[in-house]
Amino acid sequence: MSDPRMIVMEAIARRKLLAANYNGLRIDLAPHLLFERHGDLFVSALNLAKTWRSDEDPRLGQFKLAGLGAPEVLDAPFDPLPGYAPDAPRETDTVLLSV
Repeated sequence: MSDPRMIVMEAIARRKLLAANYNGLRIDLAPHLLFERHGDLFVSALNLAKTWRSDEDPRLGQFKLAGLGAPEVLDAPFDPLPGYAPDAPRETDTVLLSV
């Protein structure tokens, strides 16, 4: 399967980590939400490599699907963030799939 949309959808549906190339780095993401904004696809995901300050709660980042290179579903499950709500980040966004 080489269609990035299908790979991301599989990771969200199965609650599996997603590995991808992003800005020259290989990162692992916990994808929570796939949405459309102005005709482009984005994924809201927790970047597992990000370092959070001790007083800062981890939160989802938004990654443009076109910017995620060579995505692959990993055989590692994840739990959605506590308090996660499957809402679109902006009113004009369209939710396509959520955990």
